[in-house]
Amino acid sequence: MRRIFGILLLGLTFHGPAWADDGQYRWNLADLYSSPSAWDADAKELSDEIGSLQACQGQLGDSATRLKACLDLNFEATKRFYRLFAFALLRRDQDTSDTGGNELLQRAGVLRSRLNQGTAFLQPELLALGPKQVQTLLSEEPALAIYGHYLDNVERASSHTLTKEGEGVIAAFGLIDNTADSVYTIFTNAEMPRAMIKLPDGTEARLDDSGYEQYRQVESRDVRKLVFDEFWGAQKKFEETLGTTLYKAMQRDWVNASVRHYPDSLSAKLDDDKVPVAVYQTLIEQVNSGLPTLHRYLRLRARLLGIPDLHYYDLYSPLVHSDRKYSPEVAEALTLKAVEPLGEVYVHEMREAFGHRWVDFYPRPHKTSGGYMMGAAYNVHPYLLLNHDDSYESVSTFAHEFGHAMHTRLADEAQPFVNSKYSIFVAEIASTCNEELLLEHMLKVSKSDDERIFYLGSALENLRGTFFRQAMFAEFERDTHQIVDRGEPLSGAALTRLYGDLLKRYYGDPEGVVKIDDLYAVEWSFIPHFYNAFYVYQYATSVAASSLFADAIVQRKSGARERYLELLRAGNSDYPYELVKKAGVDLATPAPYQSLLARMNRIMDQIEALTAKRGH
Repeated sequence: MRRIFGILLLGLTFHGPAWADDGQYRWNLADLYSSPSAWDADAKELSDEIGSLQACQGQLGDSATRLKACLDLNFEATKRFYRLFAFALLRRDQDTSDTGGNELLQRAGVLRSRLNQGTAFLQPELLALGPKQVQTLLSEEPALAIYGHYLDNVERASSHTLTKEGEGVIAAFGLIDNTADSVYTIFTNAEMPRAMIKLPDGTEARLDDSGYEQYRQVESRDVRKLVFDEFWGAQKKFEETLGTTLYKAMQRDWVNASVRHYPDSLSAKLDDDKVPVAVYQTLIEQVNSGLPTLHRYLRLRARLLGIPDLHYYDLYSPLVHSDRKYSPEVAEALTLKAVEPLGEVYVHEMREAFGHRWVDFYPRPHKTSGGYMMGAAYNVHPYLLLNHDDSYESVSTFAHEFGHAMHTRLADEAQPFVNSKYSIFVAEIASTCNEELLLEHMLKVSKSDDERIFYLGSALENLRGTFFRQAMFAEFERDTHQIVDRGEPLSGAALTRLYGDLLKRYYGDPEGVVKIDDLYAVEWSFIPHFYNAFYVYQYATSVAASSLFADAIVQRKSGARERYLELLRAGNSDYPYELVKKAGVDLATPAPYQSLLARMNRIMDQIEALTAKRGH
């Protein structure tokens, strides 16, 4: 899942068949808007609502009835914008070279800026009323209760809220707030030159993002090295260009933090959701103390692969080779079976998604790489962008993104719009819990020790990628933002040096665990999440929490499933750290991270026991 424009995330000419039926493996955007004129009509409605909101200025405290009417109008306009934005983003990401999609997303950006300017008076005016008058108005109108958490959050942010004029200026600058991200996305997905390599069978392969992710897993070590050398060599040529875009994004983060009187960018970002800084710092501390567990896994990987000198390009080859292919239909069936412990309602909701074209499955030239779930459009089903390559990794990604989709469905059904858009802090728990349940199912149905090692190895690699790798990213973000916050320069070459030092420490290069070639340290330029500051740490905290939730659910511990589903249904009805804590996991303490490290060691114990049976 991504956020764009700082959210969760007239008359344009539409180019290409945006609403055309492209088959069962492409999503159906007509569920959002049936035609270009329907999108235009909704954009016009939003413009009218923004105009109507101006009449609310100076009137929020007139009566409880007036306050509710103005808040209703504000959130109705926001809901409409989310739907317009969802379509624009999906349209752009299905083909980043399509001028129409890019123009539409730009147009959505203008609407977003107008909406922010039109509502800039809300928080300052609510704060001017004072908590006593707000509570009086709440008591006079029971229907205002749905805005209780929103109003509490406004009051909480009082010391970081500017005057009406100041908020209006910040809203106006929203037009350029996403510039660095937009340039990065278009350049890397549509215009950046990509290397071509010749495979042993004589065929040529293009190393775009999807090609890199596919061919780095091949059995031939020579090919893996070639893939890394060519891909990162091509990336290195644009080190300073991509360094500049990231530096500008970090400068934007510092400006936004400083004008709102935060001490640093990290504090500002975490305060959006009232996440204690202790969560971030505890994660990094616990991951660093847990590096011996990562090194144990890497040494086990080297032994199972029969490689005495493990290199960075050896980390994506499966521990056991498998030619098995997993079609989208197989991925659906396996995921449905895996989530049965979550109960009939959850399974039914997921089954409803299949066959209704919520998903764009397969990679194509100029399609955005990776995967995400777009659930911004309230009361419209979620959409999922995948780049399915029929591997087991794709099945795991499928389960992950459908965890987000079901979270969205459950929250939308249980909460009014104002409380439905949950934080990423909770969102990644829903996705990684599905991955845990998928692993449990695959181990149950596996028919051989090799198959079990394959799935256990996949789980270890997932923990490396989701826990250790994301925590390393979080440490990189913390350190680089501190440099920018101090007003110091940061070139692409400097970013590569900083990232390389972290990479070597995490992967034990000095100890001879994994050899990190200097060229590969430009990997930071490949991570789009860095343009959404302090986002990735939540993958690591979430997988620590979801491991505890999944274990309790599989073991059918009393109340475990109900507490977990209640967390998903809660949406944004409370602060996310408090919601997770209420469900039984305190992510500001070492316990969840230590539990995950213990789980990782248990998986390695199982693999070593299985390999011992075979005399390895």
